[in-house]
Amino acid sequence: MHRHGQSDWRQLLAVFWITSFVEGYGVAQVYAFLPNRLREVGMAAPDIERLVGLLGALFFLVGLPLIPLWGVWADKYSRKAVIIRSALVEVAVFSVVAASREPWQLIVGVLLVGFQLGNTGVMMAAIRDVTPPHRLGLAMGIFAASSPLGFGAGPTVGGFMIDQLHMASGSVFGLAAILSAAMALMLAVGSAEVRPEVVPQGGVLRLAFGAVRGVLSDRIVRWLFVIYGIAFLGRQMALQYLALFVHEVEHTPLDVAGSIGLVLGVATIVGAAVSPIGGWVADRVGFRTVLVVAMAGLAVSFAALPLAPSAAWMAAAYAFAVAFLAAIGAMVSGLLAMEVPPERRSATLNLIFLPLYLGGIAGPALGSVVVGAGLRSVFYVAALVVAGGVIVTIAFARGADGSIGAPPAELTGRTEPTA
Repeated sequence: MHRHGQSDWRQLLAVFWITSFVEGYGVAQVYAFLPNRLREVGMAAPDIERLVGLLGALFFLVGLPLIPLWGVWADKYSRKAVIIRSALVEVAVFSVVAASREPWQLIVGVLLVGFQLGNTGVMMAAIRDVTPPHRLGLAMGIFAASSPLGFGAGPTVGGFMIDQLHMASGSVFGLAAILSAAMALMLAVGSAEVRPEVVPQGGVLRLAFGAVRGVLSDRIVRWLFVIYGIAFLGRQMALQYLALFVHEVEHTPLDVAGSIGLVLGVATIVGAAVSPIGGWVADRVGFRTVLVVAMAGLAVSFAALPLAPSAAWMAAAYAFAVAFLAAIGAMVSGLLAMEVPPERRSATLNLIFLPLYLGGIAGPALGSVVVGAGLRSVFYVAALVVAGGVIVTIAFARGADGSIGAPPAELTGRTEPTA
């Protein structure tokens, strides 16, 4: 069991990096190959376009009531158990999706994703507790790259299995289930329990509602949650329809992968690979400055997607979007980790999924309405949403003194235990 220790943070970061990577790998395949899987189980093509947006909103809606509870359970009882729980639910999700023979069975499997979420904030809190303050930006940047890299690998491997190995998309999800089971075993035997500095006392529901009240009463946390929610709303609009847009641009049927592996796979890997640079820069010029630049870059990237004449164009635009979004996540989590008191840190970091869930519900739902005007309109609206978020981010970043940014000392100069 550990609380702090410079000798531990690299090992813990590596284990959690792999965990987040595998989770991203599987979830990305839901986004990339859900249209293919719906076609395989007999759904008519005209119904698929609207359903993918509704399903994307519903699995976040299912998980919404549990958001405040995961962080409390983790801090009160065991962070390790909460993280392993997520891996085991992943096994169930991908197994059901792989084995489905009817549309309703597939829908049930996808909705189970709502019970899978809620581990990232717990992992970030544990990383924060064992990482030296002067390495926090780098650690958060590295961890933030894990999920996007998984999101890149999933469609790449799945596309190869479908188009080159001529396997059904059900087999793609079967492999994801096997990898998730291996990840659960790795967590059980290869990760240490990291307890918070202050273990919460009292009833779970009281602590959960208290965590929500604490978030709503903290001005900086409110700003960061709004900013992250706007970014994620735009991201979910774009991501939910990106696979269908690839098929539209290339005029390919839903029984092949086409260039999905390039656009959602290779582009994601490239974007995620460069995203830790944001953390490195933030340690030197300030998290707020990087946050503003990343939000602006995300808006431009989304605006470029519907202009794509080819898959290569889409891949380039989406690679930039992934890099900027990962930087936003690292900046938001890093600022929360330093600003929130230790007794509320884990619960608050886990509650970072409150804006993500709300954005995850609103984004696909809005997309399912906007898509009636054509697939390209979804990406234009997503760009406008994030552009509005740029204005909000600048207002936050200016702070009380009217200047954008903050000196690195704001994040590294506090008295924090390093050993």
